[in-house]
Amino acid sequence: MSLQILPLRKKDYPKLIDFAITGMNFSKYTDSKLALRLYGRYFLYLELERSTHILATYEGDQLAGVLMAKMASSPHLYSSFFHKIYVKFFDWLMKRFASGGDSYDAINKSMLSSFLKKHFPDGEICFLAVNPALKGQGIGSFLLDEFSKIQKGKLIYLYTNSYCTYKFYDKKGFTQSQKRDIKMDLSGKKVPLTCFLYSKQL
Repeated sequence: MSLQILPLRKKDYPKLIDFAITGMNFSKYTDSKLALRLYGRYFLYLELERSTHILATYEGDQLAGVLMAKMASSPHLYSSFFHKIYVKFFDWLMKRFASGGDSYDAINKSMLSSFLKKHFPDGEICFLAVNPALKGQGIGSFLLDEFSKIQKGKLIYLYTNSYCTYKFYDKKGFTQSQKRDIKMDLSGKKVPLTCFLYSKQL
């Protein structure tokens, strides 16, 4: 496989939404296909607005994977009025219709607060996704290795959970710094979840 890092193309945004829905198992939270698409779009727009570094890797013309990160003292790469409005509106919808939907964010904030008592991270990996059709071919490792070259020596952290391939980070030398078990109540649907905060000195 011949992978190369290229600028992320806007036409590949729908593919990234698919990658997120599949790779992060968003279907565990809802049975609605429409809700999945809307949430996937929300997630992408949120991370695009947060990111200071975006590594997109392509095999030929095919998007193979993406890594997005937010590093301290680095400028944001994207800023879209439409994205901001969409994210704010979706935040309101989740608070209005998803009872207990804030639990995931609250637990992540709690884990980060505990982590920051003893550590001083330089940034966060916000989003790492691989084309499901190319899974198992080392794309995630390739992206992490390329990011490590750019940010050598930096302490970074990331959030993940038991519905994602969190064991991948164990294999890549990350430390499981925080762990919390929660039970989300999403419109009457009980969703048990284990949340993790991983960290690594690159």
